[in-house]
Amino acid sequence: MLLAIDVGNTQTVVGLYDGDRLAEHWRTASVRGRTADEVAVALQGLLSVRSRGFGDVTATVASSGVPQLAEALRQAASVHLGHEALIVGPATDHGLELRVENPPEVGADRIANCVAALALAGGPLVVVDFGTAINFDAVSADGAFLGGAIAPGLQVAVEALGERAARLFQIELRAPARAIGRTTAENMQSGAIFGYAGLVDGLVRRFAAELGGRPTVIATGGLATVVAPHCDTVDRVEPWLTLEGLRLIWQRAGQAA
Repeated sequence: MLLAIDVGNTQTVVGLYDGDRLAEHWRTASVRGRTADEVAVALQGLLSVRSRGFGDVTATVASSGVPQLAEALRQAASVHLGHEALIVGPATDHGLELRVENPPEVGADRIANCVAALALAGGPLVVVDFGTAINFDAVSADGAFLGGAIAPGLQVAVEALGERAARLFQIELRAPARAIGRTTAENMQSGAIFGYAGLVDGLVRRFAAELGGRPTVIATGGLATVVAPHCDTVDRVEPWLTLEGLRLIWQRAGQAA
């Protein structure tokens, strides 16, 4: 079975594939500075809660926005899983044309998202990934990554507001009953959820004007299910899009090898 791992700055998403079927998935906190042994213990714990183990894993593919964790993952796979992990990077044969000025700058998670989105819908596309930052990725009608936009993530913005404003506080990230909030919490929830929905719609419409035609808009990431229902432009939510992209990249790399 294939172990697919997407390490973000805040959360790590792990999936276990049986062929092309996502058999198990987990979402856990990213901990910078973990050693290879600590990464192995964490993975073993996740697998064990679903009655799985290292013996079920025959291959590993990963993307990481945290460089030190990428190396720890590589070592963990080699020492504890008995195989070399495919860590997706600039030199990986992922099959996506990066039609940008500096291709090595493009994050592996963004590449994986676009690879999976193209397999689902074809271009033109806009992928919106709700993570620590919100990534907006534009894919042309002929399937090339054209670039995008990066905005502060919703959780980051709300936490910063609570820390910087003396009379405000942390809130539950959910949509209030109305846009005009009647309590401080509702005011903040309205600004967060409806405000970010407006941000998404505004950027997607600008992307669409530059792409031409009507792009398919796919949302993913931990908070996609919270914000996307309030967006006018999002066509579908795919929570495990990055994992699917990693699986497809691993499949392509394996065939090339």
